[in-house]
Amino acid sequence: MLDGVSLDQLRTFSAAAEEGSFSAAARRLRRTQSAVSEIMANLEAQLGVQLFDRSGRYPQLTREGTVLLADARSVVAGVDGLKARAKGISGGLEAELSAVIDVFFPISVIAEASRDFTANFPRTPLRLYVEALGSTYLPVLDGRTSFGIVGSLPTAPQGLASERIASVNIAMVASRDHPLAAFPGIIPRAELARHVQLVLTDRTDLTKGREFGVLSPSTWRLADLFAKQAFLLSGLGYGTMPFHVVARDLAEGRLVELKVEDLPPEAMSIAMFAIWRTVEPPGPAGRWMIERLTRCQGAAAR
Repeated sequence: MLDGVSLDQLRTFSAAAEEGSFSAAARRLRRTQSAVSEIMANLEAQLGVQLFDRSGRYPQLTREGTVLLADARSVVAGVDGLKARAKGISGGLEAELSAVIDVFFPISVIAEASRDFTANFPRTPLRLYVEALGSTYLPVLDGRTSFGIVGSLPTAPQGLASERIASVNIAMVASRDHPLAAFPGIIPRAELARHVQLVLTDRTDLTKGREFGVLSPSTWRLADLFAKQAFLLSGLGYGTMPFHVVARDLAEGRLVELKVEDLPPEAMSIAMFAIWRTVEPPGPAGRWMIERLTRCQGAAAR
């Protein structure tokens, strides 16, 4: 008998409970009161539970009815959600939006855009990965994500389309207790070569054999940006960091920005691109997210 419970019965049950009477529920559902009463009686018979106490002037939910009302509402909401999602998918909307974001991109901007995404696409789940260097390309290449926000590489892998969306300023920094922090004036490259440089390393082979901004033959390599920040604060070396990540450390004196000889201004900025497989461009939700992140470019600068 329970298999025969219909969505119409559950909607009627919910309406009767919310309106406080079968007659009011009938008006809301544009049915007769007798039809609502019959639907409720049939539902109670199928469930084997009395949902309403009819001894008074108006039907009152029983204790059992109150418990089952929550389940009925959950079922109705689930079906409505399924219908809304199916309608979106049939119109080209992604069933889920998945993206990989470069760790250098400001996490606060990602969070803000994700909050707005939820408001605009409430039925579309969001799956985000945060990676570095070549690891930002792999999820796009292997189809795990529909697009990525990546830092510039000298040569991007084949089969990808790209669109510049922002630039992120970086700074060469060291702990206030590091010997380089006390160096007077512009620091020669020869002096930097005498100290350990902390370098963000790639977990993939996409940048194998390539170095990015390495100025010292002595390096410690870390795969996590925030581990690198902790090592910098501990005075274990010097290195480059996104300015927005270390801005507070610089302002409060825990880190010092190093002025390096022959380091052009363009070397202290990383271009950020949206990438996707050429054969599978982003759908409406992905396109919205890319444009939303592009509008946040100012937040990624100093």
